[in-house]
Amino acid sequence: MDHAADVPDVFDPRIYAAGIPHERYRLLRERHPVARQAEPEIQGWPAGPGFWAVTRHADVVRVLRDHRTYSSWLGATQIRDPDPADLPFLRRTMLNQDPPEHGRLRRLVSRAFTPARVDAFAGRVRERARALLAAARQDAEDGAVDLVRAVTDEYALLNLTDLLGIPAADRALLLEWTVRIIGYQDPDDAPAPLIGPDGTPLNPRSPALLGEMFAYARELADHKRTHPGDDVLTALAGAGLDPAELEMFFFLLTVAGNDTVRSAAPGGLLALAGAPDAYRRLAQGSVPFDRAVDELLRVHPPVLSFRRTAAVDTELAGRSLRAGDKVVVFHASANHDERVFTDPGRLDLARTPNPHVSFGDGPHVCLGAHFARLQLRILYEEWCAAMPVPELAGPPRRLVSNFINGITRLPVRVSGRPG
Repeated sequence: MDHAADVPDVFDPRIYAAGIPHERYRLLRERHPVARQAEPEIQGWPAGPGFWAVTRHADVVRVLRDHRTYSSWLGATQIRDPDPADLPFLRRTMLNQDPPEHGRLRRLVSRAFTPARVDAFAGRVRERARALLAAARQDAEDGAVDLVRAVTDEYALLNLTDLLGIPAADRALLLEWTVRIIGYQDPDDAPAPLIGPDGTPLNPRSPALLGEMFAYARELADHKRTHPGDDVLTALAGAGLDPAELEMFFFLLTVAGNDTVRSAAPGGLLALAGAPDAYRRLAQGSVPFDRAVDELLRVHPPVLSFRRTAAVDTELAGRSLRAGDKVVVFHASANHDERVFTDPGRLDLARTPNPHVSFGDGPHVCLGAHFARLQLRILYEEWCAAMPVPELAGPPRRLVSNFINGITRLPVRVSGRPG
């Protein structure tokens, strides 16, 4: 374990409630690009053996691309070690698999999640953005609303459930499951955790706590087989998946698919509120929206970290890693690496090239990236057309999490003429 006084902690999820710890990341990139991190007990979650934090862009990409050396299957992809009894269950999802098994499942779901199917929903996505923004202006108190509750949570959730083909009456279930599973480190954002017989909290991703979601997935898949539609779940229900694979796809798509945009959309608007000149250039048409979306994703990646496990003894950035070591990449640090991005602290909506890793890299690059970009582009286009320059009406609240870069409150002024 590194004992140098200048090795900052980037594990404690409470750090992230104050914002992305860019200065800590910078120190790690400069002095300890692959640094040992302690993993103490926090908020009842048990201590772990520690891990290697990878913070430079080149090293992050190397880890994400080299599945033979850095495995998703060995220990799954969350920093904390799963219960050994849960590991076989967690390995059913392609997120926690390595090629070639991962490739088989990814090909199956890719056939259901085609760009053409996604693009067919663009008109509906735009109508929803317009309706939610108009309602936010109408319902504002003293000219301000919490954009997370008024716009972005609904926007992300309803767009995804349209694409998946989930009945309107069931959509609140998805948000409930997402909050429970994603926000579990935040005592104010998630329900109180259930405590296991050993007195420690139960992992919300354990099979014991996902029974309701899986039962719903099976029931909905049966319904789609007899009442097919032009949606992703109809395609998955007929894709030849075994029941366990179908359940885990449903888990991955509903939780990860929802939270990507649920985190990125308010994060992008927060970044624009802090850079009014950049926003005006965007609103005036001086910057392409597609390029702006990628820059906003660079400065506010939806996911902060992902874990791999060393499959063999290896070396990374001069550090000797042993087989079985946890290796955790930090996306927001890689996205601000001065070796790759000129003036990384500046919001440059026209930045090109922009090789951010906000959607990962390698075999696990985000399957829903096209749908996420489409939703973000349309939301920002509609904001620029109908809303004033984004201006905070109070402090934002960030999710307590070292995994998801969430915004749970974003008070913004919505009265006034479009800027």
